[in-house]
Amino acid sequence: MRSPPELVRQTRASLRARPRGRRSRNRSRAAPDERLGDVPDEPGTTPEPAPAKDSRNPYGALLAIPGTKQFSGSGALARLPMSMVGIGIVLMIQQTTGSYGLAGRVSAAYIVAQAICSPQIAKLVDRKGQARVMRPMFVVTSLSLLGLILSTALGAPEAFLYLFAVLTGASVGSVGSMVRARWSNLLADPRKLHSAYSFESAVDELCFVVGPMLATILATSVAPTAGLIVPLVAVVVGGFWFLSLRETEPPVSIPVEGVKNRSVLLNGGMLAVIAVFIGMGAVFGATDVATIAFAKEAGHEAMAGVILGVFAAGSLISGLLYGAKHWLSPLWKRFAVGMLALAVGVTLFFFVTSLPILAAVMFVAGFAISPTLINGNNLVQLLVPPSQLTEGLTWVGTALGVGVSVGTSVAGARIDEAGSHAGFTVVVVAAGIAVLVMLASLTTLRSRTAGSTVTEGH
Repeated sequence: MRSPPELVRQTRASLRARPRGRRSRNRSRAAPDERLGDVPDEPGTTPEPAPAKDSRNPYGALLAIPGTKQFSGSGALARLPMSMVGIGIVLMIQQTTGSYGLAGRVSAAYIVAQAICSPQIAKLVDRKGQARVMRPMFVVTSLSLLGLILSTALGAPEAFLYLFAVLTGASVGSVGSMVRARWSNLLADPRKLHSAYSFESAVDELCFVVGPMLATILATSVAPTAGLIVPLVAVVVGGFWFLSLRETEPPVSIPVEGVKNRSVLLNGGMLAVIAVFIGMGAVFGATDVATIAFAKEAGHEAMAGVILGVFAAGSLISGLLYGAKHWLSPLWKRFAVGMLALAVGVTLFFFVTSLPILAAVMFVAGFAISPTLINGNNLVQLLVPPSQLTEGLTWVGTALGVGVSVGTSVAGARIDEAGSHAGFTVVVVAAGIAVLVMLASLTTLRSRTAGSTVTEGH
């Protein structure tokens, strides 16, 4: 996304721009208000935007910067499919064919295709630009979703379901990573970037509050295919609106002769974060399946979506609160504490005996989610070169997706054998494994970020 030597711009608290200068590749020496990015060559060079007024609300100050409301809002709409397509596929195919097995296999094909292809798309985005890469990708996504809907409605052979599910997953990319890349390119102050990442994590959680409930209501009350109509519209409207905002698009990474970027997967710190995120994803996937099973056993299956929304609501609230405060402790330590808190929170599932108690436990456990995800994304910012930021952020998002798939599969098998509480046991085991991986990785994370960590304090 950024190429050496990098042009930078600085933002003063007095709301006037300073002249640009060269930025050292060592982030630990960068001034707190130094801009982390190049001046965009395309669509044009624009002066550093600044909010009109100072604000004690960090989110209000961020959204007062010209252009940020637009790319964050359109990015939120374009991200809605991430919480709707998977469950929408399951609901549509199960209600149309009566087969949970086929529904699960087609949904898994979508998830696997996304996990494999999203990091590769992210590499192209860093090198070629967001709009240039994602416009044709969003066309493929839209046509593939439409093909999947029509194939199911018309009773087409199963091969068509797999084909369109794979094409959808392979082309959808990671909009959340591209939104965060825009914030990273726009903001210099690490405190503001911390708040921006926190805000976007809250937006993610809002998608997971609204998305599954909306998909379930539409598929069960309107038509089996209705749950996928909304993500289709979201891709078309939100995706192309987001890509049209060229003023805030990060510059492409221009290759330097004789300099070759190593894969982010060769970075020990990145591997540690990815491994922990896989464990977290397994916690989320197993929790989803166990919650649905518990609600069904209680005779109120329709309440599963509401309870999962409560889980995400706890995370949303904690994310906003966490992002509003700036922290002095090292980032790697806060990442570890967050994972430990999540592991402790999910052990409360052992005490669940009713749906109200389950909702309360999930609300409390959800408070550990957003801060941990925020810190993980911030670690990526420190661990990878600026020119590979989108790729790095996409890998951790992919890791979550892989973990969700594993957690869903393992918990589902255990639930078939022993009921919903066996699924909650899988949740606790997955959290424990993630904690062990975290503890084993602390030395690596600490050493890899020691020279780059910027204190997030006042």
